[in-house]
Amino acid sequence: MIQRTPFADALTYGLMILGFLLLIGPFVVVIAGASQSLQQVNAVPFRFMPGTHFLENASAAWTRGDLGHAMVNSLIMATLVTVGKVALSACTAFAIVFFRSPLKHLFFWTVFITLMLPLEVRVVPTYAVAADMFTPFRLLIQFLTGIEIKVEWNLLNSYAGLVLPLIATATGTFLYRQFFMTLPDELAEAARMDGSGPVRFFFDMLVPLSRTNILALTTIMFVYGWNQYLWPLLMVTDPSYKTMMMQLRALLPAENGIPDWNVTLAGSLIIMLPPVLVVAILQRWFVRGLVASEK
Repeated sequence: MIQRTPFADALTYGLMILGFLLLIGPFVVVIAGASQSLQQVNAVPFRFMPGTHFLENASAAWTRGDLGHAMVNSLIMATLVTVGKVALSACTAFAIVFFRSPLKHLFFWTVFITLMLPLEVRVVPTYAVAADMFTPFRLLIQFLTGIEIKVEWNLLNSYAGLVLPLIATATGTFLYRQFFMTLPDELAEAARMDGSGPVRFFFDMLVPLSRTNILALTTIMFVYGWNQYLWPLLMVTDPSYKTMMMQLRALLPAENGIPDWNVTLAGSLIIMLPPVLVVAILQRWFVRGLVASEK
């Protein structure tokens, strides 16, 4: 039993308030600066009270960064990455948990170890493959048969190139595996006795039961896809495929130019709105999905 004392309560609330201020501080600066005029945002000391110029700053940021087209690209990329990660991780965890194989634990830990290999570590070989998808197969065929095949498939400057290298996820596989392991074995046995095959069992029983996991993973992966900067920066040279995170650079004041940080902050606020809305809408299912994944 935990004994509560006034000192412990005060310390706990003090730490919570401090953490809240550290988290909310940058948002206060962004909201205040995005609504101030050029003179107000550059004043010393900085005023944390919002101004009345947000609409004009947001309009200037929208035009300067071409945020309309970039937002469409980011929404397409984040949505496709989210759908791909959710579907692929569900299928992977389903195969690991419900299919009997002596190597299933090896497969799972092989997937899980990839958590230690972030995109920044594998970006060079991933870029080489995306620049020519047939490179591994061409080299293998040439090694085995000595026949040189000159076929190329370039994914640069395309939605496929932005999405496909990002859809594999060890985090999603782990969350689904933990949830599937909480289901009783009798569920699969009953489905088998009822004549259900693996595909029907997956779609008719597992998918409805894992709805909270799907929404929790959707929240995580949408934010992950939306915030991607390094990979689109490497893959995209055509301005028509630039994303919101890439266009954030275009919002910065020019060197030796007018320090209109109010426009930059207004653009930053526009860029962060979609993931904030997704988290706000799905946060209840996000928490439930994480709790339900515990084993």
